[in-house]
Amino acid sequence: MKEVMAIIRVKEISKTKNALLKAGFPSMTCRDVLGRGKKKVDFKLAMTPIEAAREIPELYEASSEGHRLVPKRLIILVVQDSDVKKVIDTIMEINSTGNPGDGKIFILPIGEVYRIRTGDIGESAL
Repeated sequence: MKEVMAIIRVKEISKTKNALLKAGFPSMTCRDVLGRGKKKVDFKLAMTPIEAAREIPELYEASSEGHRLVPKRLIILVVQDSDVKKVIDTIMEINSTGNPGDGKIFILPIGEVYRIRTGDIGESAL
């Protein structure tokens, strides 16, 4: 089993969620996160009007205007090893624009999984 962690643009979360659902992956965790990559960005272009309205300035402060933290979404899925490529391809298809800020995908090993409700262990708990 693997954990797939994807950091994507805020505006792509609905399309990504729907694409994963259609691909057979309805279970996920999604969180609001702040981050930045290596490239200097025009911060005004990176935010939607809704995000700009709820900006918390002290969280975005950095040494220069172009190095502020940018709102992103973190999607986490735990899938069987055989499904990892399909999940990656689905996320890439929706989120790849060729521009800085498209995001990152991380794959981590999962040792064990327990379903609290039933006590199922391993892949049957997914």
